[in-house]
Amino acid sequence: MERPIDSSSLRHRLYAALEGGVGAGFLGALIESVLVGLIILNVLAVALETEPSFSEHYGFLLDEFEVFSVAVFTVEYLARLWCAVEDPRVADMGKLAGRMSFAVRPLMLVDLLSFLPAYLVFLAPGIDLRMIRMLRLIRVLKITRYSPAVHTLAEVVMQERRALFGTLLLLLIAVTFSAAAMYLAESSVQPESFGSIPAAMWWAITTLTTVGYGDVVPVTAAGRLIGGVSMIVGLGLFALPVGIMATAFVSAIQRRDFVVTFGMLSRVPIFAEFDARVLGEVLALLRTRMAKAGDVIASAGEPADAMYFVISGEVEAELPERTVRFGPGDFFGERALIHKTRRSATMVAISQCRLLTLSAGDFAILLAKHPELSKRVHVVARIRLRELEDAREIAQAELDEADKRRDGL
Repeated sequence: MERPIDSSSLRHRLYAALEGGVGAGFLGALIESVLVGLIILNVLAVALETEPSFSEHYGFLLDEFEVFSVAVFTVEYLARLWCAVEDPRVADMGKLAGRMSFAVRPLMLVDLLSFLPAYLVFLAPGIDLRMIRMLRLIRVLKITRYSPAVHTLAEVVMQERRALFGTLLLLLIAVTFSAAAMYLAESSVQPESFGSIPAAMWWAITTLTTVGYGDVVPVTAAGRLIGGVSMIVGLGLFALPVGIMATAFVSAIQRRDFVVTFGMLSRVPIFAEFDARVLGEVLALLRTRMAKAGDVIASAGEPADAMYFVISGEVEAELPERTVRFGPGDFFGERALIHKTRRSATMVAISQCRLLTLSAGDFAILLAKHPELSKRVHVVARIRLRELEDAREIAQAELDEADKRRDGL
């Protein structure tokens, strides 16, 4: 039986702020901004500490900043651990088991390692302080918690792990064969560099990666031929994982955009009863439009020739009587697809926006291709027209009532 969560509790609100980030409102955005800024400053501090002149003059400030950072990261870790029982995935395990399960997650382990080495200085005074200072660079991994792109990249690596493992295996085979061939060609001439296959592997790795430090080079004709072939093979083999990752990363982003856009399309009354095949054709007709903050997307009074879907950012509609905002997942201007009309509001981008547009012309072509859809569109058009007429009648009745009350006064 699931444990009911008291959404008004302090622990639940803190859990939402810590795990939700910007999406959890002002508190979540504030916590995320502070922690990301602190992580960046810590990486900068570690780098500056290695500069002798800076460390000599401002070392005491760096030490104080380190104490402050350790305190903040410790409090953050303990707060996340305290709120862990609010996570639905561990809510039924009990408080102790749930927190232990939460604590061994990769991101929580990174959080722990971001401050734990600092406490080792007090527990083991003889430990190498330089190593402890370098371990502070682990804190940069904390920023992956706040980067959707990194999460997408991790998912891509997991999805393509078999293909990536295959390319790694091919690289190991190429290194082994190149080292073995060079051992046979050069061992008698350069025994100090190619006296064994393991020794020749250093040359094979630098050659296959096309780095070529030049510290070890073949001098025989056979060795140079092997070196040339190894370079060509290396170019092809190292291009494989790059191509696999790039293709998979783009596909993951497209899948995410497809799910978001498909969900938005299915909520539009015009498309509510369209099957997946037709919606797929509609998706192919969508065009991307970018808008900067302050850009006018559509002006009141101009012909309405397209509808818009908001993928990111915010758009504000300036109506005569009120102002309406549209955020990610919202849409507007669907009347343009039903009948010729003019814009009743000016649409302005409030922030950097990414929009998808569907023009009335493209939609007309789709209707011509699927005549059976015209009936659905006309039904929706009549419903929308009736709703508008009802709204006008209600508004007129309210105005008449207001006039009567004013006349009575």
